[in-house]
Amino acid sequence: MKSVFVGLTMVLALSACGGGSSSTSKSSTEKSTGSSIEANSGASAQEYTDPSKLKDEYDVVIVGAGGAGMAAALSAKDAGMNPVILEKLPVAGGNTLKSSGGMNASETKFQKEQKIEDSNQSFFDDTLKGGKGTNDQELLHYLVDHSASAIDWLDSMGITLDNISYSGGASQKRIHRPHDGGAVGTYLVDGLIKNIHENEIPLFVNTDVVKINEKNGQVTGVTAKVNGEEKVISGKAVVVTTGGFGANEEMIEKYRPDLKGYVSTNSEGSTGDGIKMIESLGGAVVDMEQIQVHPTVVQKTGMLISETVRGEGAILVNQQGERFYNELETRDNVSAAITGLPEHYAYLIFDSELAKRAKQVDFYKEQDVVIEGKTIEELAGKIDVDAKTLENTVDTWNKSVESQSDTAFERKTAMDYDLTKGPFYAIKIAPGIHHTMGGVKINTDAQVEKEDGSVIKGLYAAGEVTGGIHGQNRIGGNAVADIIVFGRQAGTQSAKFAEETK
Repeated sequence: MKSVFVGLTMVLALSACGGGSSSTSKSSTEKSTGSSIEANSGASAQEYTDPSKLKDEYDVVIVGAGGAGMAAALSAKDAGMNPVILEKLPVAGGNTLKSSGGMNASETKFQKEQKIEDSNQSFFDDTLKGGKGTNDQELLHYLVDHSASAIDWLDSMGITLDNISYSGGASQKRIHRPHDGGAVGTYLVDGLIKNIHENEIPLFVNTDVVKINEKNGQVTGVTAKVNGEEKVISGKAVVVTTGGFGANEEMIEKYRPDLKGYVSTNSEGSTGDGIKMIESLGGAVVDMEQIQVHPTVVQKTGMLISETVRGEGAILVNQQGERFYNELETRDNVSAAITGLPEHYAYLIFDSELAKRAKQVDFYKEQDVVIEGKTIEELAGKIDVDAKTLENTVDTWNKSVESQSDTAFERKTAMDYDLTKGPFYAIKIAPGIHHTMGGVKINTDAQVEKEDGSVIKGLYAAGEVTGGIHGQNRIGGNAVADIIVFGRQAGTQSAKFAEETK
């Protein structure tokens, strides 16, 4: 298969990128996409299919090359179909590249090996509680009940997530990360693309799908812009995995005017295209006003500081050097606590041992957002916090870890390690737009539904483009679970439909 090489720009949770996608890809030695996609030292060259090889017809057309799209393609291929992936950006990965935490899953083989007691019911209950009881419970049950098999599926392809920790809102160690504790996003995308190539699935970038075509209530394929020209690509089934709308300021303001001006952590491709195309076909949307604000975002760049840092034991302090909330509460509540401070920002405080456990910190250091002090006193001086107050706060926290009792804020998770080994670190953070929980309405077969509950024949969706699964607040680690579990289902079910219509 003739391919062109394009550098895969990788992000450990960087700023939301401005502007639209580039219409043509540049060479791998001159990486400039016409927008602000950024790369870290983990970037690696990836092959994308030569545009001249784009055919007029495929069994399954997948719109969007994030984690959900690639999972769908691999599943459709496993089912014997001939899928294609179309991506509007110059690189694959989407918001999945920005995922720095991990993937939630329960009753997994890795949990059992590490003697972590967890259950699908506990996972379900934690997520329902985090979503304030508003989650679509059928979708949630499907997510939870198929999470362990999704971990096995990834592992079978060489994508091993066996480093398990806590995430906010979780009662058990449930978030699965790469073996070295690094960011899940780049590792997952690299692994999926490798398998896409091995299965000879065509993946076209700079291919902007602008319309989903249908006839007599059944989809027939898509219309895409390629090199400035429109091309109709026929398909027996279409899977939409274009992500949410966290980078679309107009849509954010439409549904949540109170979030106007907030920095966003999203990929520049998260502009709600898939949602709008599906709405034009009569597809229903749900929970569009439910937009998650992540509590730990660097305001100048939109870089998200992974929940892993708090999951490994970091604490949050205000400008007075005092803890003010349970750091491992749900994201909406932690964000509200930070916004409620007079200064509207806070500092993550951690030590050198935590930095070794949370590999993302190395990247944050490279990006010059980590403040370092040999002692707590020196660190306090650098962030203009009273040294004695901060020393007392850290000492009190360490005693709480020792006694396993946080009397101040009743934190019960991620209390395995104290903060005693210098140098010590701080990162200044505040909330930023992170995830749009609302989107297209689907059923457990990943079929797109209309307002009356009927389905649009041959149309499937998965990932952040869909709504209902997370309710009013997404638990950290559930986005990756969502894209893999429902990406697989969308691929399997679309392949089944395509086979039946042959």
